[in-house]
Amino acid sequence: MTSDRSRVAGGRRAGPLIVTEDAELLDDLLRLCAAAGAEPQVHHGVPEEKGCWEDAPMVLVGDDAAARCRGATRRRGVMLVGRDQDDPDVWRRAVEIGADCVLRLPDAEGWLVDRIADAAEGVGRQALTVGVIGGRGGAGASTLACALAVTAARAGRRTMLIDGDPLGGGLDVLLGGEQTEGRRWPDFAASKGRVAGGALEESLPRLHELRVLSWDRGDAVVVQPEAMRSVLAAARRRGGVVVVDLPRRIDEAMAEALAQVDLGLLVVPAELRAVAAAGRVASMVGMVLQDLRAVVRGPYATGLDERWIAGALRLPLVGELPWEPGLAQAQDGGAPPGSSARGPLAAFCTAFWERALAGEGSVSP
Repeated sequence: MTSDRSRVAGGRRAGPLIVTEDAELLDDLLRLCAAAGAEPQVHHGVPEEKGCWEDAPMVLVGDDAAARCRGATRRRGVMLVGRDQDDPDVWRRAVEIGADCVLRLPDAEGWLVDRIADAAEGVGRQALTVGVIGGRGGAGASTLACALAVTAARAGRRTMLIDGDPLGGGLDVLLGGEQTEGRRWPDFAASKGRVAGGALEESLPRLHELRVLSWDRGDAVVVQPEAMRSVLAAARRRGGVVVVDLPRRIDEAMAEALAQVDLGLLVVPAELRAVAAAGRVASMVGMVLQDLRAVVRGPYATGLDERWIAGALRLPLVGELPWEPGLAQAQDGGAPPGSSARGPLAAFCTAFWERALAGEGSVSP
């Protein structure tokens, strides 16, 4: 028998399959599904409908229904759920139905909400996340971050650009979209708990075929570390690529951001003072981010080249960030960095993505 509450809203991805006759447990599981934004199916035993058990994103079997599920097809994503903390037979029942794990409520509620939300969003491969940071002020990190995002979006990749630098003036300005409606960092700064990836994506301004989380022009706000962790995790769950423009100072929130970055690009102007400053930045960033690489920007001081600079910083070299004639004038006219598909900056970014995505972050120096 299928409960009326098992119907899936049109256009929404199905939530978990719940198998139980325990009314109290069912109420708890429905509450957790609602918190995760998922629409579950509810059955008293293994569903008779073909594929219902096999195709559900996850299956939550109540302790009371374990015996009725013994003959069900073995699959991943089955969890045995109950409340009795001292049940000596729970693991035997879990083995009999091929459960991945045993969950006891209310202790496991927070963890289970996250797993239900993942299932409802259809989480697959997480986004390749690239962080860009300047070796010194004015190095061109924001320009490169925007160009990487614009280039990825133009190639048809799902792309999110996140402005991690509250003192940078806002990447939406660099993209010519400061008046575009959508949520900015102050709306998320105090977020606690899970942020839904789909809701995040839909709430942000859409500029040049990508989504942008930027700062507004209001008073400064402090992004709590938990909020940074939740927002970045939500962005990554959507897949594709995420580009994060990072500040040079490392506080707790930025440490949370760096912990979710797959590959970092340190933009270093080719002058001795910039190399010295970049060395300090690399030292701090390297305490959190394992894969940090150098991008060198000319013009070059006498006696310097990109390989010497990368060697001095003890970082792998991604390449030389090319100079693009007319870039400043194009930005004044509302065209973001990387918007000229035939320009040298776009060519650099295209080559970077081809290497990075071919190896999922393994960019050959």
